[in-house]
Amino acid sequence: MRLEGCEAPRRSAGGCRALTLRPSPPAMSRRVVRQSKFRHVFGQPVKADQMYEDIRVSKVTWDSSFCAVNPKFVAIIVESGGGGAFMVLPLTKTGRVDKNHPLVTGHTAPVLDIDWCPHNDNVIASASEDTTVMVWQIPDYVPVRNITEPVVTLEGHSKRVGIISWHPTARNVLLSAGCDNLVILWNVGTGEMLLVLEDMHTDLIYNVGWNRNGSLLVTTCKDKKVRVIDPRKQQVVAERFAPHEGLRPVRAVFTREGHIFTTGFTRMSQRELGLWDPKNFEEPIALQEMDTSNGVLLPFYDPDSSIVYLCGKGDSSIRYFEITNEAPYVHYLNTYSSKEPQRGMGFMPKRGLDVSKCEIARFFKLHERKCEPIVMTVPRKSDLFQDDLYPDTPGPEPALEADEWLSGKDAEPILISLRDGYIPVKNRELKVVKKNILDNKPPPGPRRHSHSASEPDFSRPALEEVLEEIRVLKEMVQAQEKRISDLENKLCQFTNGTD
Repeated sequence: MRLEGCEAPRRSAGGCRALTLRPSPPAMSRRVVRQSKFRHVFGQPVKADQMYEDIRVSKVTWDSSFCAVNPKFVAIIVESGGGGAFMVLPLTKTGRVDKNHPLVTGHTAPVLDIDWCPHNDNVIASASEDTTVMVWQIPDYVPVRNITEPVVTLEGHSKRVGIISWHPTARNVLLSAGCDNLVILWNVGTGEMLLVLEDMHTDLIYNVGWNRNGSLLVTTCKDKKVRVIDPRKQQVVAERFAPHEGLRPVRAVFTREGHIFTTGFTRMSQRELGLWDPKNFEEPIALQEMDTSNGVLLPFYDPDSSIVYLCGKGDSSIRYFEITNEAPYVHYLNTYSSKEPQRGMGFMPKRGLDVSKCEIARFFKLHERKCEPIVMTVPRKSDLFQDDLYPDTPGPEPALEADEWLSGKDAEPILISLRDGYIPVKNRELKVVKKNILDNKPPPGPRRHSHSASEPDFSRPALEEVLEEIRVLKEMVQAQEKRISDLENKLCQFTNGTD
């Protein structure tokens, strides 16, 4: 009876703390250990023949992940002479990569960031030191030559562009942030600026992240401020100066609940993580010191499991934490360690994972000359689908069009079930319809460098007429080719006969 009476105080700060020193029966120890299905998550590298070998990973000094993956492809920023390039490999094309494997080349200076479109697995955007953003269509087959022609080139920044990020729920909306301290939102489907966020950041922008439905942005900046921005109102709705007291770069991501998870450094250069409520930014929900390494921690957040994975550039480990609504709110789970440091890291979306093996995350770790997939698994004995590990997750269908989002609409991601696994959809072409330059309204904010010259808009009947003419011409060419072939055959027979 006395033990039961002491339970509540023992769980709080005071009371019968001495009880915890005595041997406890099994029922008591179960209450002390925090219950979580993710306590035993473990990481494992794939076998050597499932890695991607002989890749010259970029040596550019920039704090981006240098790698982007989706259920079809892995893309890696690589070294290239005379401009910037990245390599795209089908996920299944493991092993040694041919030294003549085609690259995506079009930038005139190094590529700094790449990001796959969440609504089209064949579309990827790249940002470069040459001040442009390019959007590319990647075919399902491996091309013979380098891909040199982007679907659209977005020009609006005056200095190098180091950050790009697609909108999570609206079709064809892309964000870019440059060293001119500007954040620009684009409609890729028309090749035009939607919004220019200026006079908000006074220094270099370190990172930008969307919340779950894409209504808000969180940014970190060299001026030591973390800002929450409503991009359509072009307003900073909350900000916090120096969430981490150190001078080194801070990173921030939104959690599913709308809180903000940050990584940074203390004044003594120790790495630190924090969890904040933007409605009450003064006091952290949680603040934890970690270690004294100097690599910037890149957070990869999985909203389905509320696990955040921290990968430091130059580290040889991945630490992971579970975020809950119970103190201490950010719970350390485990560390995956290896011998070699990472140059960059790709993070697979949930729909690209193998649910039959209870895989809850997959990383693509960049070495100097290779890319090594690392699989995070929850150990389970059953072969059945594990509903608790795989809630419905965002699928490839956008919930909004760009114009709807710009007009003020918000929508949660359209979810899909992973019960039967996810099969990537076939190649869907990105069509860019440029508006008539005479009808173009100037984008909100100051007009900077405009994008490439617009072309007139075709009506559907006119387009169908052109297509019909092309079809007739094709038939005519084919008929002429057949006639020429027949004449050549007759000529051969005639000459053979005369011989």
